[in-house]
Amino acid sequence: MKTGFDPAPRAATMSRRMVKLSLTDRVLDNRLPAERFVRKGKPKWLRAALPSTARYADTLNLVNDHGLHTVCQEAKCPNLGECWSAGVATLMILGDTCTRSCGFCHIKTGKPPTLDTDEPRRVAEAVAIMNLRYVVITSVNRDELPDGGAAIWADTIRQTKQCNPDTQVEVLIPDFCGDWDALQTVLDAQPDVLNHNLETVRRCYRYVRPQAKYDRSLELLRRTKAQGFVTKTGIMVGIGEKDDEVTELMQDLVKSGIRNPESGITPEPGTRDPDPDPICDILTIGQYLQPSPYHLPVDRFVHPDTFAEYKRTGEAMGLTHVESGPMVRSSYHADKQAQLARAK
Repeated sequence: MKTGFDPAPRAATMSRRMVKLSLTDRVLDNRLPAERFVRKGKPKWLRAALPSTARYADTLNLVNDHGLHTVCQEAKCPNLGECWSAGVATLMILGDTCTRSCGFCHIKTGKPPTLDTDEPRRVAEAVAIMNLRYVVITSVNRDELPDGGAAIWADTIRQTKQCNPDTQVEVLIPDFCGDWDALQTVLDAQPDVLNHNLETVRRCYRYVRPQAKYDRSLELLRRTKAQGFVTKTGIMVGIGEKDDEVTELMQDLVKSGIRNPESGITPEPGTRDPDPDPICDILTIGQYLQPSPYHLPVDRFVHPDTFAEYKRTGEAMGLTHVESGPMVRSSYHADKQAQLARAK
């Protein structure tokens, strides 16, 4: 029976009234209260080239034609123009919806609608079409899946390598909620580089990565390094941390380590070696940039000289390679970083 009620105007009104959640009040920073919410203009050293080349357009078309997701687009990476103009893209698997709500990340949050089991094949084909010799693959968190998406991860690595035997595969994986069997599923597929980002210092986890654990991420890197893989992690600065906390993080990457697996002396899982090797070969450090007004604000713009000091400090501690600079991101110059790590 018709009632004469049309729900459309009401829905439109409700839509207009919806207010996005802001994370501004959750930030912990080192400024005085009066300074905290002053929006700062970007300094002159933070300038990214606009995408304008034919190679950029070709990469964009390829990504769209194959129904692929890239973290370059989803996370609004400032290096997108440079990398895509060079025909390099970081592919993102397991969809474009993340089950976590990190305060810095622009990737949308929610319940992922589907699990695309054909995605590994399309990724492998795209890598072949792009004729890549080095590819970085990352993913959203899929905490609703029993294995966190580890099986799709492993299938993607295997199919990419089978279709592109000369291509090196770097993976930037989530923490799988500490499911070490899921981690082993990924490692058994033999990626060339295993990256898992710490993202920030220990103190800042409760507002930057509220659904993650700092020590759990360290343990993931330790377990991976214990099996002889090239390991990598990355952090942002300018999101509330202090310089001495960055130094402490680098110390954790060294002191939480294990003996070189080639020595034949590897401690049992969960134990610590009194004289360890670093658990991380490559560390990337870049400037945090607020992706929208609803994400955590920038606490400070770190000067290039400070980034240079981070590099000197980390490598003096024993980290093999530290890539540190305002525009550095996890996959920026990833192929060169891996080459440098293997050469040392």
